[in-house]
Amino acid sequence: MKKILFAAVLMTMVGCQENKIAFVDNVKLMDEYQEKIDMESKFKTKAEALNKTRDSISQAFQIEAQAFQSKADKMSQDQAQKEYGALQQRGQMIGQQLQQQEQQLQSVSQTEMDSIISKVKREIKAYGKDKGYTFILGGGEGGSVLYGDDSKDVTKEVLAILNEKYKK
Repeated sequence: MKKILFAAVLMTMVGCQENKIAFVDNVKLMDEYQEKIDMESKFKTKAEALNKTRDSISQAFQIEAQAFQSKADKMSQDQAQKEYGALQQRGQMIGQQLQQQEQQLQSVSQTEMDSIISKVKREIKAYGKDKGYTFILGGGEGGSVLYGDDSKDVTKEVLAILNEKYKK
């Protein structure tokens, strides 16, 4: 019985030695991947433009509201309420339009980020197959590698491949 148990343990140890394992620091990989950097920069620029548009529209609407306030005193109460209601409706409509634009920008940004993440995963898989790895684990924040010998860290190699392909 002891011989069978010893043989099973020995076979397990030999089987484990055949596995070639590495890890990738997900955070570092994504932080230094040029396509992701460029995508974030593009959307930051779009978000800033949207904020400027929002600010200018808000400012114009405030001026319009102030102008209404000063002429409302000279109107009949019914006319003032009617115009105030119309002004409120315009304000709500403008707010909804700006919110829709912001949501659309966030949606497009998330779609592009998902595409980049898929591309990175495919590249890691291709790298692992090409280099004969049985497993490539994810490290960094929220990763599954709590410790890894630096010699098993393939982040730089994968990052170089990703950035080189992105340049093309």
